[in-house]
Amino acid sequence: MTVESTAARKTTRRSSGTKRTAGASAASAKKSQTSEPELVQLLTPEGERVQHPEYDIDLSADELRGLYRDMVLTRRFDAEATALQRQGELGLWASLLGQEAAQIGSGRALRDDDYVFPTYREHGVAWCRGVDPTNLLGMFRGVNHGGWDPNTNNFHLYTIVIGSQTLHATGYAMGVAKDGADSAVIAYFGDGASSQGDVAESFTFSAVYNAPVVFFCQNNQWAISEPTEKQTRVPLYQRAQGFGFPGVRVDGNDVLACLAVTRSALERARRGEGPTLVEAFTYRMGAHTTSDDPTKYRADEEREAWEAKDPILRLKAYLEREGHADAAFFEALETESETLGKRVREGVRSMPDPDHMAIFENVYADGHALVDEERAQFAAYQASFADGGAE
Repeated sequence: MTVESTAARKTTRRSSGTKRTAGASAASAKKSQTSEPELVQLLTPEGERVQHPEYDIDLSADELRGLYRDMVLTRRFDAEATALQRQGELGLWASLLGQEAAQIGSGRALRDDDYVFPTYREHGVAWCRGVDPTNLLGMFRGVNHGGWDPNTNNFHLYTIVIGSQTLHATGYAMGVAKDGADSAVIAYFGDGASSQGDVAESFTFSAVYNAPVVFFCQNNQWAISEPTEKQTRVPLYQRAQGFGFPGVRVDGNDVLACLAVTRSALERARRGEGPTLVEAFTYRMGAHTTSDDPTKYRADEEREAWEAKDPILRLKAYLEREGHADAAFFEALETESETLGKRVREGVRSMPDPDHMAIFENVYADGHALVDEERAQFAAYQASFADGGAE
């Protein structure tokens, strides 16, 4: 047998082995995609309490009613903001409808000295941090750039740039560790943001520097019109493994599970054990923002299936079943809800109208011919309304 033929046979064997290995890997990957990932759940969609070996929580009736109140009032505020946008009082609004449990559960897991870096949809977390709901609306009306002092409530201003807040949170957490404090940091982002390079970089830095940060991903199934399956081949929480820290998927419509899992992740961070990725598996019941039409890219049947998992209804069922809340409690909450809606409505309408011409200011340090031309055109357009030329 020649050297050439021997080498050829060895090459063939290696090639065959490679094909078998690749085939096995593909089969394994397919199996991992089709198998249902573990989901931490303490309250079923029917409102039945279940136990979990790692994450469990014991809450009083008062605490349970408090979580329910938080979710109801947050949803009422959100609905009012959506209505105000439709009435022309806001330029845009990003609804949290359906994500109340993820936000309230995680928000109530925080200590006062923890620091929050939100996106632009964390209205429930803002509620938990004591930010007045009306203050959230100034930016969407165009009259301010945020409306609150981040250091007063340890709640950063809303972040519009997708994913960048995870880097801010990581850097802040690294500073917390160097200061020797035992507080923790949490960064909120969505499934779409998980595809951004900023998020990957924050995972790398937080892992290498053992930063006390929790990455809380609200996987609401849709990055505007892109479904999750077009963003990742594995469940999002499993991405943490590649960076060297744990990830966990929690039922994002279960406020008790979100509270328990987030509290555990925050305590781990405070103990100096580094970051955790929490994937809250939930659903965006409404549009991405008020400028979006979800009927163009998703089926009504999908929403109907998730409506049966409504986070508020499942906790209400549990409260009623266990006798933790009576009719008087729900009636009083309904009254409080309407009062909040009225306060927000009146607060927004009492805000000044935004200065339409301000968008042309500070574009360049000096004058610019194109900006001057655009300013003149827009001024003429605005004048046509004032003269009654348009409605």
